[in-house]
Amino acid sequence: MPSQPSKNLDTFPNPRPDRDYIIEIECPEFTCLCPKTGQPDFATLSLEYVPDRLCVELKSLKLYVWSYRNEGHFHEDVTNRILNDLVAVTQPRYLRLRAKFYVRGGLYTTVEVVHRQSGWQAPPPPPTDLPRETQELPAKQAAATAEPTKNARSAYGSDHTNSPLPQGGRGE
Repeated sequence: MPSQPSKNLDTFPNPRPDRDYIIEIECPEFTCLCPKTGQPDFATLSLEYVPDRLCVELKSLKLYVWSYRNEGHFHEDVTNRILNDLVAVTQPRYLRLRAKFYVRGGLYTTVEVVHRQSGWQAPPPPPTDLPRETQELPAKQAAATAEPTKNARSAYGSDHTNSPLPQGGRGE
């Protein structure tokens, strides 16, 4: 039986609840409808979280994201709804969701929402000389999606003011 969209988010136990670590998930195919026009709105969702006792299961997240395809939502509303649902099921130490909507009527919209568990303190950043693994796009895709270097941002913004970690981020 083929998969169907679903609002159910499944979880699994964090394999290392004794350690703070960041899980990054990118969903480049988010779609919902404009509540005014009924036209589709497309976005890339970037999720970063530090799990506590539970992690979100990826197939259920895929089906959850798919469930918005035929629903009308303002960008600000849908981004906050998704964050609230993820926080409700995983209760993370930290979660940041960034929804970068594609151009519509000459306008780009980016909505970023953050949750921090009460009392959670980020660990100090690692030394800046540690290597960091990055995923590379195939050459054809990389050229099509590349942004100018002046607009490049670290995982927490160029000035790290949104970072859950102390100034300097994660050694970037």
